[in-house]
Amino acid sequence: MRNAQLKMRMILVGTILFALYFGAALVLASMFPGIGLVPILLLALVVLPVAQYKIGKWLTLRGAEPLPEDRQYQHIHQMTESLSEDMGLEKPKLMIKDMGVPNAFATGRKGAGVVCVSPQLVQLLDRDELEGVIAHELAHLNNRDTVMMVLGQSVGLIVSYAVFFLLRDDNNFFVAYAASIAAQMLTLIFVMAISRYREYVADADAKRYTGNGEPLARALEKISRGAEQGEAKINDSASALCILSVDRSALKRIFATHPPTEKRLQRLRE
Repeated sequence: MRNAQLKMRMILVGTILFALYFGAALVLASMFPGIGLVPILLLALVVLPVAQYKIGKWLTLRGAEPLPEDRQYQHIHQMTESLSEDMGLEKPKLMIKDMGVPNAFATGRKGAGVVCVSPQLVQLLDRDELEGVIAHELAHLNNRDTVMMVLGQSVGLIVSYAVFFLLRDDNNFFVAYAASIAAQMLTLIFVMAISRYREYVADADAKRYTGNGEPLARALEKISRGAEQGEAKINDSASALCILSVDRSALKRIFATHPPTEKRLQRLRE
């Protein structure tokens, strides 16, 4: 990982998420005393994270297909292989998925990653713009921040369940439910501390490896305009990983996983 500040943020947020996860496991253990603390802790700290990572990756890639290596997509494979070599990465698996709008995302871990593009993106962008997008997604895999995003969202769910079971009884069901939602949102705030910053880092890495930030800036502008003209088919699991968030609801703007596009464009063009 080339960005020390991103690494420190990931360590800090990862520590906080682990503490929340451990606390949730203790709460759930107290709810089911007959099972015992050790089995629940092993389940919560070993089995569930792996299962959540696998399920999160599956949900993100649901409906995606391997990107053909025929003439239509050969240039994408070539640019990915070249950029991967420059970054010291194994070439990730390339997939294509109809997202309704032009977009792309990376998921998985370094050495076993996947970069997924939409056919709308391939049709919309020029070659150098598409190269900027691919470089951005490869940077996420190189920085290992995709794993943090997938696990972070899952931790939020476990913490919310623990809070609900801790407060639930016959008289304050709605209080327990509200508290569980609040706990999940609090967890997501820590995840967003990584999410927004990692986009700036991936933009900067893409600019460095392609030698110019202008193509990626133009790509972001085209993706933003294309999102307004189509109807997105992107679930929440994939939306946080996409190069550009297309959810424009008021709640999503408050808990935005991406920094403002205008600021990204400014940094790319500096």
